[in-house]
Amino acid sequence: MSINLTQENYYHENNMRIKRGDTVLIIAGKDKGKRGKVLQVFPMREKIMVEGINIRKKHVRPKRSGEKGQTVEMSLPFAISNAQVICTKCKKASRMGFKDLDDGKKHRICKKCGQPQ
Repeated sequence: MSINLTQENYYHENNMRIKRGDTVLIIAGKDKGKRGKVLQVFPMREKIMVEGINIRKKHVRPKRSGEKGQTVEMSLPFAISNAQVICTKCKKASRMGFKDLDDGKKHRICKKCGQPQ
């Protein structure tokens, strides 16, 4: 008996190395080098939304007669592989790992300094 591991079943929020509220450094794309706070995480799509990053302009139609249309700037999600977490202890951009600590819980740890987040 085989189990169908579709993307929806396989990826879960606990597998994500980047969480909501983390500060990240953008390492690829047009916003490379910028930092921002994670607003939303999309584990099924492997994307994140960061404030002030990946800004697009959307043209909005007028809703009432006599009202003018406008251009709204909005942040769009981008691939999680284009961002790296900034460690809260050493303040460097690094990869995150997981480790079981003495209290029996699994914690994220910084790969550079080894401190739990």
